[in-house]
Amino acid sequence: MQFNFTKEVLPDSVCTDFQNLNKLNEQQFLRLIEILFQFLLEPKETERFMQQLGEFAGQHGMSAGPLKNLMKSVLLVPQGAMKKSLTAEQIKEDLVSLGLNADKAAHFSQQWRDHSAVLCRLAVGQTLMVNQLVDMEWKFGVTVGTSEVQKVGNIFLQLKLVVRKGNSTENVYMELTLPQFYNFLHEMERAKASMECFS
Repeated sequence: MQFNFTKEVLPDSVCTDFQNLNKLNEQQFLRLIEILFQFLLEPKETERFMQQLGEFAGQHGMSAGPLKNLMKSVLLVPQGAMKKSLTAEQIKEDLVSLGLNADKAAHFSQQWRDHSAVLCRLAVGQTLMVNQLVDMEWKFGVTVGTSEVQKVGNIFLQLKLVVRKGNSTENVYMELTLPQFYNFLHEMERAKASMECFS
């Protein structure tokens, strides 16, 4: 079965999870989707999301574990939709294909329509901030002696990139040949031009 949000073959458990959503009454489904979109809009609030799912499970006589697994399956759709910039209609089509009834799929896709602009902005912001380049050092070198005679005189570049990952920084080391360096430089110039478009 082909979906808009992913090209991967989904495990059967994902379709089963969406069919299980049909067992929820309208009020339960609306609350669960509200919890889901609240988490999508504030992705750093994982603890609150898990707590809300636990409370939801307790209020409706469900086990928290299976509910959390079900939500992992449901999250696949909006996460894939953000990556591929899907429309509400494409999401509705996917949800119906996954086994969700038409009314519930329509509500989910309406929530996507209402929140997609903010979610896409958040996704771009997270993408740009995931590995922020803080500092860069480089050294040029020339190979002067090696067991392979052909390699003598080759120019290389050693890079040390300081990258911010979350609250910490990490050093990333690379060694590039001259053609690789020019390719890297070209990509950095393209990235800089893209960043200037956003600012």
